[in-house]
This record gives sequence, structure tokens and C-alpha cells, in this order.
Amino acid sequence: MPHAPFIIAAFAVTAVGMAWLVLSSYLSMRRSEALANDLRQER
Repeated sequence: MPHAPFIIAAFAVTAVGMAWLVLSSYLSMRRSEALANDLRQER
């Protein structure tokens, strides 16, 4: 049995997981920066 399908699937799962992590981190950072700007403007 060739190992190529397992290796390709493992890389695909890793790529999707990394993309999700980067996207969620970016969105969280944007949300936090917006909240910090709102707090600065309230002063």
C-alpha cells in the first residue's frame, strides 16, 4: 500500500489547520485593536 495518500492528507489537514489559526488570530487581533481604539477615544 503506498503511503502517498496518507502523507498528502496529513499535509492538507495541517495546511487547513494553520490557515484557520492564522485567520482566527488575525480577526481576534483586529477586534482587540478596535476595542483599544474605542477605549482611547472615550477619554
